[in-house]
Amino acid sequence: MSNQELLFKSFQDVVRSTFHEDFIALHRPVFSDSEKDMLCNCIDSNFVSSAGEEIELFEQKIAKVADRKYCVATVNGTSALHATLVALGVSVGHEVITQSLSFVATANAIALSGASPIFLDVEPKTGTLSSEFLYEFLKNETYGKAGGLYNKSSDCQIKACVVMHTFGHPAEMDKIYDLCQKFGIFCIEDAAEALGSMYKGQPAGSLSDAAVFSFNGNKIITTGGGGAVVSNDRSLRDRLKHITTTAKQPHRYEYFHDELGFNYRMPNLNACLGLPQLQKLNHFIEEKRKLFYKYRDFFKPWDVRVWTETEGNRSNYWLNAVSFSSREARDNFLIHTNNVGIMTRPIWQLLPTLPMYIQCQNFDKGIASSLYETTVNIPSSVPVYV
Repeated sequence: MSNQELLFKSFQDVVRSTFHEDFIALHRPVFSDSEKDMLCNCIDSNFVSSAGEEIELFEQKIAKVADRKYCVATVNGTSALHATLVALGVSVGHEVITQSLSFVATANAIALSGASPIFLDVEPKTGTLSSEFLYEFLKNETYGKAGGLYNKSSDCQIKACVVMHTFGHPAEMDKIYDLCQKFGIFCIEDAAEALGSMYKGQPAGSLSDAAVFSFNGNKIITTGGGGAVVSNDRSLRDRLKHITTTAKQPHRYEYFHDELGFNYRMPNLNACLGLPQLQKLNHFIEEKRKLFYKYRDFFKPWDVRVWTETEGNRSNYWLNAVSFSSREARDNFLIHTNNVGIMTRPIWQLLPTLPMYIQCQNFDKGIASSLYETTVNIPSSVPVYV
């Protein structure tokens, strides 16, 4: 048996001994009777749509997890980011800095606001936006005029920077937020994957002008479909609540909408699913950290790098990632695991390579490209015995 075949067989054994399922998903939700009870109570109450006290309770609890004053719950993470950009004044003709390695929703939200993304390269250890490359871009490629920051190449105003915490690993938020403040642009955390992660002792989502989360079915906790925006700015919270509820002016019976708004409010039914999930968040994180340690120890003898939290930070290890020595080794691993019913995937194709973003500015240093060529996400659910 070759070394490669031995790796495949050994990995299959360790995964199946952990999850005890015929088909092993990349990340699936974990439910118990508490979720069923809450959903039944919600159905009995008839408050299943965008009105209900559980929505506000869920918002309060998410704000507390993120160490923020305010939270607005939405139908998904993409809508949360889109609404945040709009509420901060991002519009047609503007540009927004983000990273080339991210789920497509990050760039889509920017495009939906009317702005164009600018793609920068990432940190090799975490796949998150590099503070070094951000500083280099801001220093060399921009200029200030009339109270704004402008791109030397396009003469468009740069309004914001969106930082995504890749697979739950926090970006260098103290450096990035400081740079954004220094150059006068908004800093937004796309923390869709990072609920419960910590950066230098502070929660992911707490070190920016605003942050967004996702509660999709594959996230660390789920509301089925859902998202949220958190911030310490009451006026931003009020603005978000207005535009995410079709910009309707409060009235007992009249329907008057004073601007173009969005139907983005989270239904009460989803909040009822999320509340018992939130009670398990810390437990889920601890179990996922145990799984990470298991993978770390397993891969030690092999020529494979397991993505590990950086010093002083704490990842929720939403999705474990491993990087191989070559594209060929990556592809062989992907083919074998998926052939035997173990779901693995390459990380996302880089955003600047997608047809709708190929014309956007892309400051490529080769790091994200190398990560795409070599990296695989492996099963990362909370084990079924929980």
